[in-house]
Amino acid sequence: LDFYYFQGQDKYFESRVDKYGSTVVRINVPPGPFMARDPRVVAVLDAKSFPVLFDVDKVEKKNLFTGTYMPSTSLTGGFRVCSYLDPSEPTHTKVKQLLFSLLASRKDAFIPAFRSHFSSLLATVESQLVLSKKSNFNTLNDATSFEFIGDAYFGVLPSASDLGTTGPTKAAKWLIFQLHPLVTLGLPMIPEEPLLHTVHLPPILVSGDYKALYKYFYAAATKALDTAEGLGLKRDEACHNLLFATVFNSYGGLKVLLPGILARIAGAGEKFHQKLVAEIRAAVADAGGKVTIEALEKMELTKSAVWEALRLDPPVKFQYGRAKADMNIESHDAVFAVKKGEMLFGYQPCATRDPRVFGSTAREFVGDRFVGEEGRKLLQYVYWSNGRETESPSVDNKQCPGKNLVVLVGRLLVVELFLRYDT
Repeated sequence: LDFYYFQGQDKYFESRVDKYGSTVVRINVPPGPFMARDPRVVAVLDAKSFPVLFDVDKVEKKNLFTGTYMPSTSLTGGFRVCSYLDPSEPTHTKVKQLLFSLLASRKDAFIPAFRSHFSSLLATVESQLVLSKKSNFNTLNDATSFEFIGDAYFGVLPSASDLGTTGPTKAAKWLIFQLHPLVTLGLPMIPEEPLLHTVHLPPILVSGDYKALYKYFYAAATKALDTAEGLGLKRDEACHNLLFATVFNSYGGLKVLLPGILARIAGAGEKFHQKLVAEIRAAVADAGGKVTIEALEKMELTKSAVWEALRLDPPVKFQYGRAKADMNIESHDAVFAVKKGEMLFGYQPCATRDPRVFGSTAREFVGDRFVGEEGRKLLQYVYWSNGRETESPSVDNKQCPGKNLVVLVGRLLVVELFLRYDT
């Protein structure tokens, strides 16, 4: 009840750090009985202890993507998809290779697709403001992000398929069936607690939505599925993995990421906006009026602002790993013995807002935090991608394969805003 209603996630973990005087603590994490066999974890809640969760020599990642419970594989076509596989499993290598291949093959599509879809979104925002004095960015972003991803990854607009405009709704419903043990929908506590946090919602209730999504991916991702067969994956298993990576990881991430960046930059004030305007417009002018990768690389402040938003508001806040052997974990102040088989849990905002690393402004948005040589040294403590920002995803680790794409998309939103508006 503290986690969901009385304290909220941040306060739930911060209060326990205060209570025990330690950033490594043994606690229970939701969900409880009937969904999680064992809610006990060793929580690592500072920048120094947290990276143990990235070390696949020390921790196993099998079936731990959502933590102490695992959603039914009925929600993913009967397959354990890549997010639930340990790097030691052969299928993990094949699926991650497929995702790298897909991203590489479509690299030239991302910038034009993003600019097309999001300039249209901003035009809609403006027309709604004229008509009704208000516009809901999040709602528009949900629809636009879904279209953008289908266009950028596969060159096929979901709205031009049998999905029509229903894709985002079907996707959101399917996401809730996997994540409901960890979320609150803002309903009154008494009906919501037994409904969402006691037993798993039956997958049959979302099977029709999933089949419609799968049909789109099977038709749209033909080239990627051909590649998958060359890697030794069966076409149906590859398609379920592409659906998961695209809808859960990419779309689910953009639903959170882009509104978060917008909110953080809006709150940073007009002086900061003026600096972004100057940097962005100068770089685009130097590129002949075009938004290119080379132009984006010159925008150091823009990149810093996106990293700062990802530091403060990581799209995925929870990470997990099971100890492969007895080990010691170090915090800033002490060393802790952990036994083989124990579950390690990290609440990322506690680690990425660590005042021992980021100082007195650790909880504040400082847009130029990562500018310059000293600023870039702090990137090793930015963990949003399930790894350090200074490291790269590979088939041997669990770091997000789309890490660089996520940062690119965040930068493109900022560029689109300040090519269009002064503040």
